[in-house]
Formats: sequence, structure tokens, C-alpha cells
Amino acid sequence: MPVKEVLACTAVVPLEAQTSFATRTVSDRHYTLVKVRDEQGLEGIGFCYGGSRAGHLSTLAVRDLLRHIVVGREPQETEAVWDTMFRESVLQGRRGSVMRAISAIDIALWDLAAKQAGLPLYRLLGAYHVETVPAYASGGYYLPGKGIEGLVEEVTSWVRSGFPAVKIKVGRLPPEEDALRIKACREAIGPNVQLFLDANNAWADAPSAIRAVRMWEQYDIGWIEEPVMPDDIEASAAVAAALRTPVATGEIEATRWGFQELIAHKAASILQTDAAVCGGVTEWRSIAAMAAGHSIPVAPHWFADLHVHLVASTPNAIWVEFFTDSKILNFMRLLKRSVQAVNGRLALPVEPGLGIELEEAAVARYSLDGWR
Repeated sequence: MPVKEVLACTAVVPLEAQTSFATRTVSDRHYTLVKVRDEQGLEGIGFCYGGSRAGHLSTLAVRDLLRHIVVGREPQETEAVWDTMFRESVLQGRRGSVMRAISAIDIALWDLAAKQAGLPLYRLLGAYHVETVPAYASGGYYLPGKGIEGLVEEVTSWVRSGFPAVKIKVGRLPPEEDALRIKACREAIGPNVQLFLDANNAWADAPSAIRAVRMWEQYDIGWIEEPVMPDDIEASAAVAAALRTPVATGEIEATRWGFQELIAHKAASILQTDAAVCGGVTEWRSIAAMAAGHSIPVAPHWFADLHVHLVASTPNAIWVEFFTDSKILNFMRLLKRSVQAVNGRLALPVEPGLGIELEEAAVARYSLDGWR
């Protein structure tokens, strides 16, 4: 059943409180939402994060650059549609907002294809896990008045819920001050819970990153995430070579060619490929397969409602990143239901497709210009 209509809108969802990490402070989040509808009215839903300013750029790309490629095609023709979209946008895109638009459309096509087949997406892709998938609790942001005591309460609440691993932000403070936060977390969660650190491109060069992380390695760090700028692959490789702590990166990287460079330079031990950034489900699977060929695990970046399916269908995918509430990642406010944690693992949806449904009243409340 071919696609009859493609619609997109931009939703700007405010955060409960202004939130900071190493390099930025955000007050709201911009999401591009996509619907692909077949001739019987069945809808596939796709989405991407557009940042905290000008998120409508991805929505414009869907409407003005890519929509005509999708209408009239079968949703199962994901490889052909992806290739055509990529070639059509080669002058405007290859990365950034246009690639995020391609990602959102591709996700919607896979959602529709799975709904037409009557299967949860992970089963259509080939189930590796069948009931739950491993997850870590993510947060640890810098908030006004939070302090070390508040951070400790946050991570211990996740451990009480059964999560075997937690992640906090680093890099906004001098390394010596962040060391106090990391030490407090390690002492609070004990030796058997993994502790991941996310630097969000905090350091301008490899020596600065190496100095900071070496200061923290005594606290048994599971990985250091995005230590340097995403395009500085040589710096990332230098950091990876110098540390005992594994380097994880790739949440802002796109396409198989971008990840091929990371792998070739040995710039990361874990790839954090985000299907809403890299080119959708179609491209994510190509990247994960390439990583598997080099014995590199994949731990995708946020959007648990999407990545739960990809981790469940990919043998070398090791974690889903999970936010326990909508204070930081507030995409869930646009949904009627969201993936649920059970004893520190995520329950796989049983509904066809992604297993999510948009809360249209919320979409209308936060939309810039509605569906069109």
C-alpha cells in the first residue's frame, strides 16, 4: 500500500527549568514530527531533534525538499527512497538539519511498514531480544541549586529502580570540581554499577581531555562520551589511545561514511549512533553492521522509544539510553504512551510499528505552524 501523503510540523517544547551541560544551556527543545499516511489512512510516525533554536529547518527540508520523493512509494522501499533522498539533497545536506529530516522520514516509513505487517518494528527487523532490552539511566545535568547532594540523590534513585548503569554530565566545571561530583556518585552507587560520563565536546584539544579524564579514572569510569568536537577525529583518536577509559562518540555523526572515518582512525570504542541523526533506521542498520565487522559495540543516543527496537534487533547493540522523566528529554510530552522501564530494563512494545502514538492536543499546543 503506497504512501499517499507526507505531513510535517515543528513542536517547540519548553523545559521545566533551564538546563546546562558542558558547552550549552537550553530552555526548550525543537522537534520535527513527520507523518506518512497510506491510501487506507494508516500512519507511520517519524521524528528528529532539531536543537534549541531553528528546529523548523528540518521541517522545511521535509516539506520543500524531500516530500515529493516519498509520495507514491511503498513504505517497504526504504533503501531506494533513502538513496533518492540523499542524492536529491546532496547540495543542501549530507549532515545536519537535512540529514535529520531524512532520518525522520525514514523512521516514519519503517513505522508504517511494520504497522502494515502487523508487527512491532523490532520483530520486523529480526528480533535478538524478545521481552526486554538493557538500559542505563541518563541525566546528571547541571541545574541551578542542584549541587553534589542533588546529583547523588538523582543517581541513587536510578540504582534503587534497578538500573545497572548511570550517566552524568561533566566538562562544565574545572576538572578538579567535576572530580568531586564523580567521586560522590561512585561512592553512592557502589562498585558494581557502571558510571558513564558525558562531556558534550567540552575540550578544545586532546591534551586537555586526557588530563581531565586521567584525573577521574580512579573512579572506574565506564566510558567518556564526546570528549572533543565531533569533526576532530584525530583528537578523539588521540584521547582514545591515551586513556584506559573507553571513548564513546558519534551521536552527532551521520551516514556510514562518517562512521567509517571514526572506525578507521580508532577514534572510539563505542559508537553512539542516533537513528534520528544519522539517516534513520535504514542507515543506522548499515552503520551497526559495519561496526559489528570491526567488533565495535553500538549504544545509541537517547530517543528510547525508537532505539529500543534497534537495540532489540542488533546483536552488537549493548544499551538503550533512558531518561526516567521528561525534565531533560521532553519528547515524551508529545506522546500518549512511552516505553517503560521494568527493573532497570526496558519492556519491548507489543503494538505494531514503534508502539507510540502522538498526543495530538500536545502537538497542537507546542506546534509552530501545524501539520502541513
